[in-house]
Amino acid sequence: MEKGIEVRTVALKAEVSLKERLWVLVPVVLLVGLLLTLGYNHYAEFSWNGFVEGLNQELLVFFLIGVFAQLVDGTLGMGYGATSTSFLLAYGVPPVISSTGVHVAEMFTTGASAISHHRFGNINKKLVKNLLIPGVLGSAIGAYLLSDVIDGEVIKPFIAVYMIVLAIIIIRKALLKNIIKKKTKKLGFLATFGGFMDAVGGGGWGPIVTSTLLGRGRNPRYTIGSVNAAEFAVSFASGITFMLFGGIHGWQVIIGLILGGVISAPLAAYLVNKIKRKPMMIAVGILIILLSLKTLSKLL
Repeated sequence: MEKGIEVRTVALKAEVSLKERLWVLVPVVLLVGLLLTLGYNHYAEFSWNGFVEGLNQELLVFFLIGVFAQLVDGTLGMGYGATSTSFLLAYGVPPVISSTGVHVAEMFTTGASAISHHRFGNINKKLVKNLLIPGVLGSAIGAYLLSDVIDGEVIKPFIAVYMIVLAIIIIRKALLKNIIKKKTKKLGFLATFGGFMDAVGGGGWGPIVTSTLLGRGRNPRYTIGSVNAAEFAVSFASGITFMLFGGIHGWQVIIGLILGGVISAPLAAYLVNKIKRKPMMIAVGILIILLSLKTLSKLL
């Protein structure tokens, strides 16, 4: 009898251990596969001379944008797309290239972020599962429309205005005081809308999904970790869609964002429960507004 209990206990532990490993193995396998695919399909673009020529000031700028955007996103649970897209648009990068660059880079940075948040125990697995499929569907649809249907230059001013709206949402959530915990309904619709707006606008998953969940009184640590983990699948879906229908352009943008984001992801996951959120959310919101106003002033 005791041996039977011991065998079942060992089997249960092995099953739990396997499930825990999958949270790390799945992102790693997908990222390695993506890296090999990109290398195989675009190896001609990565000659040694091309790499050396690419080591210029612009790459450093994109690298710093990647570091800052990932620190913001990993600690606040929002702002990677909004921050990086605002910086890129203000720097003069076209909307399709900036959105493609952000989402291809996010395939790597969100993977690193998901693994880091899992390592620090910041993930609510049930919440991740509820956000995953609807978020992926919304993201793929939005990426297809931007790649094959919508003219990026035409919607550039609308994206800038959308970024200002996201910044206001971030600041408003920061200023809320007594948040009463409420049951979150229609998670699927929330994730679909967040994924769609994220793909079309180059940002929005965090400000829409994370801010809504935090506004309903959910635990910040697990909300941020879970939304960041689900964002890996959302970014992967939009990134693959951009590759299939629009191709990949702006390698310097992508490489700079990837390097900066992957390097800063573990630090962001560590800091998630150690920084004062409100001042940082307000500062990030104001920064996004200023960058978006700069983009609008150039267009007008």
